[in-house]
Amino acid sequence: MSLLIHHIKELVLTEEKPQRFYAGKEMANIPTIKNAWIYIEKDKIADFGNMDNIPSIYKNATKEIDASGKLVFPSYCDSHTHLVYPSSREIEYVDKIKGLSYEEIAKRGGGILNSAKKMAEASEEQLFEDAMLRLNEIIQYGTGAVEIKSGYGLNTKNELKMLRVIKHLKEKSPLAIKATFLGAHAIPQDLKSDPSKYVDLVINEMIPQVAAEDLADYIDVFCDTGFFTAEDTDRILNAGMKYGMRAKIHANELDYSGGIQVGVKYNALSVDHLEYTGNKEITALLNTETMPTILPGAAFFLNMPYAPARKMIDAGLPIALASDFNPGSSPSGNMQLIQAMGSILYKMTPEEGIYATTINTAYAMGLAETHGSITRGKQANLFITKEIPNIEFMPYSYGDNKIELVVLNGQIFA
Repeated sequence: MSLLIHHIKELVLTEEKPQRFYAGKEMANIPTIKNAWIYIEKDKIADFGNMDNIPSIYKNATKEIDASGKLVFPSYCDSHTHLVYPSSREIEYVDKIKGLSYEEIAKRGGGILNSAKKMAEASEEQLFEDAMLRLNEIIQYGTGAVEIKSGYGLNTKNELKMLRVIKHLKEKSPLAIKATFLGAHAIPQDLKSDPSKYVDLVINEMIPQVAAEDLADYIDVFCDTGFFTAEDTDRILNAGMKYGMRAKIHANELDYSGGIQVGVKYNALSVDHLEYTGNKEITALLNTETMPTILPGAAFFLNMPYAPARKMIDAGLPIALASDFNPGSSPSGNMQLIQAMGSILYKMTPEEGIYATTINTAYAMGLAETHGSITRGKQANLFITKEIPNIEFMPYSYGDNKIELVVLNGQIFA
């Protein structure tokens, strides 16, 4: 099948010379083509340009779409989610409204431990069906690639169950999916008094079995106050590295945990959350291959400090934005909303927000060579907006779905 989208008002984030990510001042300007066309052959972007220079052969495409008055963007890439989960946690949300902190809820057996208890009772079939519904929902909001973490098992049996569900989702969903092993998401209640035993279980039992079944692309640790120390994180990442799992870390959400520095030490693909990021952390991240990833939905939902995105970009760092879609602290996978939060809460320009939700998040999940921009040879994942005036309208109009049509792998998604 071939697809020609023509008379596009503006084709956004077009690359002639692809980059892995964009940092600092590079994020200020987005390359676009006005009055554009894009030609898709099978599942790849074959060509694009201005309507004045469209080759006549492309007019014989199997299908044509007139995008007059509409913008075309590369699909969002969401590099941090926990969207395989057994049930919602709205009762804890009421506890938050009444003033309980994230840490207080966790100490009472809520939070991650609550989801872990319900995960043990859930079947793989039900987890898969529920997760597929969530995946289809985020596609409608423009997501074309997503990373999904385990972490609600907290024992070998249920961590493997989660990862097998994610593997099944990879096989059945049109989305590009990456799987991350997050056995070190929280310390089980029965090992609270001796967390080192749980770290040993993750290292000596979980990691080898996850690797044996080839269930995870990456390994993650919740390195923060009340969860896992920098020393624990170092041990776990070192063990994962021996099995070929590159690091992605939850870091500095609740305090200056040292997680960013450990992530850089292990050449982590990304360090995520970053509410507590100071000059030392920024210096540690500069000139590395580790993508600083901010999760606006979690900070907003938990009423936490916002990561210093403006300061980080001005210092020359790249920034990625992801949803953290999960039942406890960010129950939404709407990347249009995340892009808007980047501007509203973090003072990122619309251009910076586009980079942060597309090519930079593609990099943060190891997909920059195939996703995240309008580039010849990349996967044909994109969306066509409704008739909107410009790119600035995307973060400005934060309450509605501005997408009219989604294309995934060269196919129109209905």
